[in-house]
Amino acid sequence: MKKVKVALVGAGLRGVNYLEYAVQHPHELEVVAVAEPVRERREAFQVRHGIPDELCFEHWDELFAKPKLADAVLICTQDKQHFEPTMKALELGYHVLLEKPMSPDPEECMQMGEMAAKSGLVFSICHVLRYAPFFSTLKELLSRGEIGQLMSIQHNENVGYWHQAHSFVRGNWRRKEESSPMILAKSCHDLDILLWLADADCTQVASFGSLNHFKASEAPEGAPLRCLDGCPVADQCLYYAPNLYLTDNTDWPTSAISNDMSYEARYKALQEGPYGRCVYHCDNDVVDHQVVNLEFANNVTAAFTMSAFTRDISRTIKLMGTTGEIRGAMEKNEIEVIHFSGKVERISFEDMGGHVGHGGGDMKLVKDFLNLVRADGKSQGLTSANHSVQSHLMAFAAEESRVQGRTIHMQEFAESFNLQEQEH
Repeated sequence: MKKVKVALVGAGLRGVNYLEYAVQHPHELEVVAVAEPVRERREAFQVRHGIPDELCFEHWDELFAKPKLADAVLICTQDKQHFEPTMKALELGYHVLLEKPMSPDPEECMQMGEMAAKSGLVFSICHVLRYAPFFSTLKELLSRGEIGQLMSIQHNENVGYWHQAHSFVRGNWRRKEESSPMILAKSCHDLDILLWLADADCTQVASFGSLNHFKASEAPEGAPLRCLDGCPVADQCLYYAPNLYLTDNTDWPTSAISNDMSYEARYKALQEGPYGRCVYHCDNDVVDHQVVNLEFANNVTAAFTMSAFTRDISRTIKLMGTTGEIRGAMEKNEIEVIHFSGKVERISFEDMGGHVGHGGGDMKLVKDFLNLVRADGKSQGLTSANHSVQSHLMAFAAEESRVQGRTIHMQEFAESFNLQEQEH
């Protein structure tokens, strides 16, 4: 088996997690270079993978200025920093694995997809849920006709109250203009899964939702701008920052607030950084709950709900067909197939072994990408750009529907970007 050499652009949590595959399977994958602006992250990644100093860069421009030094590049930067390094990598002949979402700009998504198609290179998007045993089993059950013809889907992404506060109120994805709309940043995974399970093009989208709770009008009386500034309801507040970030547990999300995990450094981060702010006095503007209704070309309908207001971080789904229904809870590793004849089957994934990350999807995604690279782009994976562009457009359409209060017809919506491109 040919060992694949890769470079990483963006050594944050996602990039670091994906490339643990190289540590676990050194005969399959070698990391030869990294570009990361934060010195502590860059150096930690360098040590983990034994990368020489001359192949550690602050910016991707320095990496791409070198003669081609790997088979592929993993791009795991912030959302708005996806387009430029992806286009440069494809131009230079690198295969690319890109963290989702592709881009917060629909035209950039389409341009990247077109560039990959012209180049003949592998261009996969990190829609890891397609690789998770839970969802791949659902897909197999539908393909076998276990519940007859699929008619309807109900799918929930339960974000979790504290996860919403960390990532989408205080954190990097709190503002639409600085990252992307919530439906894209958090739920493009789920829209991609709905497209995959429905097995037909999406034709219509209607969406509703708002930012209703995490705003100043909902703040407790007397709540200061920062949790450490003498909050009068510190003992009762679900979101009191020291209770989340100043505990003995320094794993994520605590690890996100500072590169130094000492108590003193974390305390200072809460005094000065974004994660110490009162959740009711932040500059966030993304929604905290949203529903999306979808219709597909084969008349399958789907209702998707994304909500911050759940205890657990989980995904639950119900698939309804002409001869039965399927109920599933991803985090519980449980699927129940209910046949109208009376037969009930239960499938569990009790032994997940070493699978971690999105129900085992992270490592399966990397493994598939490596196989595609070895085949030199002659075959397409589950998450190639031609699939991902459509599910991204579904997310953009959902946001436009929510903002404008109208149903979006997908063919017209997609064609509008082609017209804009021609006008430019």
